[in-house]
Amino acid sequence: MYQLLTDSAVDLPYQLLADNNIKFVSMHVTIGSSEYKDDLEHHFNLTNFYQKISQGIMPSTTQINIGQFIEFFKPYVKANIPILYLGFSSGLSGTFNNAQQAKKMLVHAYPNAPIYLVDSLAACCGEGLMLLDAIDRQNSGMKIDELANWLINNRLHYRQWFTVDDLNYLYHGGRVSRTSAAVGSLLQIKPVMDVDTRGHLRPVKKVRSRRRSLEALAANTVKELENKYDPRILIATSADDKAARIVRNHIYKLVSNAQILLEHIGPTIASHTGLGCVAVFSFAKTKRQ
Repeated sequence: MYQLLTDSAVDLPYQLLADNNIKFVSMHVTIGSSEYKDDLEHHFNLTNFYQKISQGIMPSTTQINIGQFIEFFKPYVKANIPILYLGFSSGLSGTFNNAQQAKKMLVHAYPNAPIYLVDSLAACCGEGLMLLDAIDRQNSGMKIDELANWLINNRLHYRQWFTVDDLNYLYHGGRVSRTSAAVGSLLQIKPVMDVDTRGHLRPVKKVRSRRRSLEALAANTVKELENKYDPRILIATSADDKAARIVRNHIYKLVSNAQILLEHIGPTIASHTGLGCVAVFSFAKTKRQ
């Protein structure tokens, strides 16, 4: 018996994690002078958060620190329960490095502590899709060391395509230049982006309309699907449910039996994408290059 752990950047519903006995540690978001815990909408009001962004407020996020991870891991370590933590991409946050430092400190105090850490190299429901697959494999009887190795060996098969409606948030987060943001906004250019082999965001192409960017998300996802019979696909959005449904419908036209879940992009990720982000997550036949 072992415990699966994750963090709130996973952007899956709170109840889904609770139903599967998955525990998570929360990122924190600062809006103005107030700090809030990203708890997967258990108490956090995501609708109110989106409204604040729509008013032009730029939130900031705080990575999970070493002390938080020690408090998170320690009860399992003391109870001699093996743990596997699936974490937010090290290419986007220092959070995973802090988890590694916490493990070192705990192993020093508890030399035989069975702690497995997996860097998802993913964000949002990319990390979430990996967690769903981990739950399935744990339930099928896969041992903790085998599951950790499987996740590491397959993490680059998880594809993450997304587009944003406002480049200024990516500029604010250091993802695009000021000039690119200004010109893109003026010309209504929409980026199609993915996540590279180190877990960093990267632009793949630019299109001249929102419609084309949404079509590209669906086409790129379906083209690389490992399973084209009944694939599990997650679509997440920050307050543009209509666009998310458009992408879902495009995918259904190409893969009618797809299992598609629509989710919300939580405050941690939405703080850096702004409103109108749409992202699609799937397991591909080839690894990211």
